[in-house]
Amino acid sequence: MFKIAVIGGDGTGPEVVAEGLKVLEAVAKKNRFEYSLKHFDFGGARYLKTGEVLPAGAVEELKKFNAIYLGAIGHPDVAPGILEKGLLLEMRFQLDQYINLRPVRLYEGVDCPLKDKGPKDIDFVIVRENTEDLYVGSGGFAHKNTRMEVATQIMLATYEGVERCVRYAFELTQKRNQRKLLTLVAKTNVLTYASDLWWRVFHQVAKEFPDVKTDYNHVDACCMWMVKNPEFYDVIITPNMFGDIITDLGAIIQGGMGIAAGGNIHPRGVSMYEPIGGSAPKYTGKNVINPLAAIGALSLMLRHSARQETAADQVEKAVMKVAKNLKSMAAGKMGYSTTEVGDLVVQSL
Repeated sequence: MFKIAVIGGDGTGPEVVAEGLKVLEAVAKKNRFEYSLKHFDFGGARYLKTGEVLPAGAVEELKKFNAIYLGAIGHPDVAPGILEKGLLLEMRFQLDQYINLRPVRLYEGVDCPLKDKGPKDIDFVIVRENTEDLYVGSGGFAHKNTRMEVATQIMLATYEGVERCVRYAFELTQKRNQRKLLTLVAKTNVLTYASDLWWRVFHQVAKEFPDVKTDYNHVDACCMWMVKNPEFYDVIITPNMFGDIITDLGAIIQGGMGIAAGGNIHPRGVSMYEPIGGSAPKYTGKNVINPLAAIGALSLMLRHSARQETAADQVEKAVMKVAKNLKSMAAGKMGYSTTEVGDLVVQSL
């Protein structure tokens, strides 16, 4: 039995998750596999009611599941950082979801903002280290709220954290396709300590994968090439902060937040899958948000946690077919409602 913890979250999160679960029911029936669901009310509404972001014992309970399916976190009445750090980052860190996996693939018929670029040009994967770097919160203030104030935020990298992420990326590249090109994205010319560790580990692990070609980009150059020549990329491996930036760039060149999905992965533990877009509170309850990113996240969950490769392929192909027939990926401009798009994916299955 494949056990899923469901966190609809805030804003339009529960709406897109509902469509994903609709698709899950259909694809499970089609492929005859069993699953169970348990819903959790973590998010802004619970925090405003109880003052709790992540209740005591919540992470230990989540460890009993095979995967977490997340809608979105973010509430207009909760100050920025409270939910993001106290819930999203806390789950990633405590569950040691050290890989953020972001496929960047442009589907046929989906508008791309890049001139003369199509599906054959945009089909790569970003592997972002997910538990270190600036996000560990190491740093602080001195003389706060005075003219002498000093603020520090430490870019932390460990050998173990870098090595396991790099190794995952090499293994993924080796299995992915015939190109087998892995590009390290860092900033070796300025961030000479953390980037030097990444550089050394990257080339050390590369010796174990002689069939994988390697390349390197500074992160600023990567942003330029992702726009100018995205077809250069196969798999990108990058530290947490840089990954946070280039994955959003990847989302927009593949058609926008309505189609972009990702996974926070522990290869031997509990992973969490989610649409890349936020909670979009202004669209809450209007039945206009695009659920395809959430359904794409379901496909990732089936592939990487449930090991249901056939079902994952079926869901992705259904998403591709439906995406081709939408007027736009943007909320309210699809030509269909949220629930109608979910129904179309089920019909395509």
